[in-house]
Formats: sequence, structure tokens, C-alpha cells
Amino acid sequence: MSLGHSRAADRPFSWRSAAGRITAGAALLTAVAFLPWLSGTDPALTVLRARSADQDPTPAQLTAVREQLGLDEGPFAHLAQWLGGLVRGNAGASWVSGEPVLPQVTTALAVSVTLMLGALAVTAVVAALVCARTLYFGSRRQLRQKRVGVGAAVLAALPKFLLASVLATVCGVWLGWYPSQGWEGPQSMVLPALALGVPSGAMIGGLLDQSLPAAFHEPWARTWRAHGLAPGRIARTALRRALSGVLPQLLPTVVALVGGAVAVEKIFNIPGLGRLSLDAAIAQDLPPLQTATLALILLGVGAGLLIQAARRALLGPALRDGALPVLHPPALPRSRSLPWAMGFCALALLTLVVAGLLRDPLHVDTAARLLPPSAAHPLGTDSLGRDLLARLGHGALRTVGIALAVTAVSALVGLVIGAATQLGAGLTEVVSTLPAVLAGLLTTAVTGPSVLGAACAVCLVAWTPYAAQTAALLEQERASGHMLASLSFGAGPAYLLRHHLLPAVLPAMVRNALLRLPTTVLVLASLGFLGLGEQPPTPEWGRLLSENQPYAELAPWTVLGPATALVLLSVLAISGTATGRGPRRRRTAEAAPA
Repeated sequence: MSLGHSRAADRPFSWRSAAGRITAGAALLTAVAFLPWLSGTDPALTVLRARSADQDPTPAQLTAVREQLGLDEGPFAHLAQWLGGLVRGNAGASWVSGEPVLPQVTTALAVSVTLMLGALAVTAVVAALVCARTLYFGSRRQLRQKRVGVGAAVLAALPKFLLASVLATVCGVWLGWYPSQGWEGPQSMVLPALALGVPSGAMIGGLLDQSLPAAFHEPWARTWRAHGLAPGRIARTALRRALSGVLPQLLPTVVALVGGAVAVEKIFNIPGLGRLSLDAAIAQDLPPLQTATLALILLGVGAGLLIQAARRALLGPALRDGALPVLHPPALPRSRSLPWAMGFCALALLTLVVAGLLRDPLHVDTAARLLPPSAAHPLGTDSLGRDLLARLGHGALRTVGIALAVTAVSALVGLVIGAATQLGAGLTEVVSTLPAVLAGLLTTAVTGPSVLGAACAVCLVAWTPYAAQTAALLEQERASGHMLASLSFGAGPAYLLRHHLLPAVLPAMVRNALLRLPTTVLVLASLGFLGLGEQPPTPEWGRLLSENQPYAELAPWTVLGPATALVLLSVLAISGTATGRGPRRRRTAEAAPA
């Protein structure tokens, strides 16, 4: 970990960061090239089944496919051939359909980028609504207590595929406001953009809402208020100050809106890049999978460079001159409603879990399929007649335990990699382009479908938001006047690490991890839904949502129980971020903002 201020960190591009991007991109493309050979199945058999759905091909047919595709040459020969074709503007042909790959990927990328822009617009609006109250009262020096962002927690905990199903059914089928299927024009973008943007906006808005009080309590804000400056100007400057630390969280969000929106694209029948990548990976159709992965890598690197440039534009010369004031949360008193909210959520969650543990989660009663809630079945039954309360209770410890372990490992890895500023930045940008579904396919090829494989797959990609946050916070801390003063007095690495760097990073990272805990549960659920994670009939909250999603219109209670449990968990997590008092602020002499 570099403890001092680095001039290389002042530039959005450097040779070390470029080397990190190239190395990480090459490693990712190589891993994708090995997918057909890592899966343990004959690639010729998988391709032949994808072509004709023939479950029992003859040896002669398999031999013909191997000779046609040159599978006996191995993955390196195919990777070299594909890269050589890219130089000439040819990405090869699909192993399944035989059609040229480049037009398919280009069309899918255009669709996904258009959908991403719409989702980003929704994200910005939702984030602004989440933090509007803090902006209003903070600029007028009326921010007196910490509050619980229950609305943000509920929206952030909404499963995107479940929200997509509800929007498609209600706004598309029942009301007929917008198309519920296909991609025919701007109207087709509205519902999927809402499904993707509302949870993402709640996540970004929640992080920003927790950073704004620290900006409003900086010396420049007190000075400006004492001189009678307009509250609107103070609010804009505080937003600019807090946004610089939250902005790196947009990188994994942008990529997730393009390559990770597989479930939403399937529900709305959108021919996007995420759906193309998943279909190619399942069929082991290597040319379109490699080309789509390269497109995601280039998109992630481009978005990372733009975000870095935007941060430097927001902070101005303070990063270079060491004039950045300290940004630590103020010691605000807790809201009176905070203990009540935490107690209610904890009691409700505990009641559901204990009541469920007293029932049999595996008992099947086909005569009691899709029964509504009753005294015998308080949460109703699923499509097989199993008691949903029992499955919810028995899946609680497994669901929350795995999600906590994945979150802890991801945060620790992100802290270490984010501290290596230049090489870490390139690695973060590239790995953030890898959808969790594709990571699940890669790990499943080695470990087989299991909860361990799904957890490893999520860990492979879930560290990137923490690394981006660590790099941004460390960059600001190194540019602060008090740290430069400590360096001038001869402070050693251990002192800087203990008194400057870790206090600047750990509180914000813990809040980020708690906010992302329900999202981790949902990502694990999506892998289980695709057969890459927890296998049935094991009860697990995410799997309950996934397997009951087709019945959401006919029997909404089948998804209401696990969705409520996720919301309670999310509110409890976000309440935990507001319980602690902020660290005592160091007295600084800065009177002007960055």
C-alpha cells in the first residue's frame, strides 16, 4: 500500500494502469477461451446439441463437428486465430448458427447501451430523490440527527427480475401503457429501464445520502453559512464534494446494466449483450462469447476512464495541491425512530425464521398447490404444495451466512486491491465488466454446480465496488492537508495507516457492504435460478424468489414472503450503518472547498 502522495495518481491514465488493464483483459479473455475445455463435457457434443437439439448424436457426427471447428487444436490456437481475425475486422462465425459474429455483437451492444443510458437516467432521478431531504436540511444547517433511509433500503432490496415481472404484467399487460415484450422503439425501453434503474438508484442514492452530512460539516461549509451564502450554492458544492467519493460506484453499476441484465432482458425479450453472452456461454459458442466479452471489457475501461476524469473535474486542483479537507462523518445524534425501526425489523425477521424452523420445508402436498395464506400456511404454499414459511425459515441461516461470508471476503479483497492505486485501477475496471453469470459458468466448469461455486463466482466480481471506493477514498486522504502535515513531521507508514488511511476507508466500506448485502443475496439467487448455485430442493431465499417468479401474477404470495424478508434484512442493514457515532473530527485550517 502506497502511503504517500503520488503524482501518477493525479492522471487518469498512466503506463502502470494501462499495464494492469491489458494484463487483466488478456487473463479474462484467456479464461473465456478455456470455457469449453474446462466444462468437462465434449465441446462438439454441446455445439451439436445447440444446433439440432439431438440428445444422442453418433460418433461420426461428433467427429465431423470437431474437424469442422478444429477443436482438436486446443484453446490457444482458437484464441490466436480469433485475435488475428479481429485485426482484420473479422470476429469469426458462430459455431452454432454459422452467421458472422461481429454484426450480432454490434447490434446487441447498441441495444444494451441504449437501455443502459435509459437506466442511468432513472438511476440519477431516484438517487436525487433519495438524498433530496439531506441536501435541503444540510444546506440550511438543520441536519440534527441520523435517520434511517427506509425508502432507499426497500427500493435497493427489490429484485430486478421480480420488479421487471411486476412492471411487465401491470404496466404492459393489464394497463397497456408500454410494450411488455420486444425492442421496437423508445417506448420499449421504459419498463426495463425502470426495472434496472430503480434499485441501482436507491443504492447510489443511499451511499450519497450517507456521505453528504460529512461534507456539510466541513470547515468551508461553516464559513460559507456564517457569511450568509445562499443555501442552494452550499448544497451544490456539498453534492460535488460527496459525489466524488460515490462516483466510482457507478463503474460496476454501468457494466451491470449492460452485461448483467440477463434476467430483465429475458423477461422483456430484449436482444441485448447480456442475453447474447449467456446464450453463447451455455452453448459453448466461443466466437460470439469472446467478442461479447471483449466489448464489455472495452466498455468497462472506457467508463472507468470517464469516471476518473469526472472525479478530477469535481475535485479540481485539490488532489494535486494537497488542499482537500477531511471528509469524516459528523457525530450526529441518532434519530429517535432508529432503535424502533431496528427492533421491529429484527423482531419480525426473527419471528418468521423461528416459526419456519418449526415446520418441514421438504414436505410436498400436490393437493395444496399455490394455496393463499391461511392459518395452516401463514405465507401460503408454492407450486409443489410446500409450506413457504417453512422454506423461508430453514433457508435463513444458509442465505444470510453465505451472503455475509461473500461480502466479507469481497470487501477484504477490494481493500487490498484498491490500495494498489494504478495496477488496481486497471484490474478493477476490467473485472467489473465480467457479469456474475459468466463468472458462475467459469467457476462451475471447475467446481460443478454448488453453493461453493456460486459463492466463488460472486467473490470473483463483487470486490470491484469496494476496490473502486477504496482507491477513491485513499486518493482523497492522500491529498488532504492534515496527512501532508503528518508526512512533513516525519510520520512513518504505521502511523499513517492507523491514523489516516484506515479511518478514512473502513467506516465508508462497512456502510457500503451493509447496503450491498441484499444485492449479494439476489446475485446468488440468479446463479441458483440458472442452475449454477444452490440446487433444489434446498431452501434458500433467492431460490424461493427465482422459482416462484413465474407464479407472481397468479399467486403473488409465493414471492411476497422472501421479498419481505429481503426488505427487512435491508432495512436492518441500513439501520446498522446509522447506529455508530462518527469519529471525532480533526481540527483543520481549511476554510474553502475543493
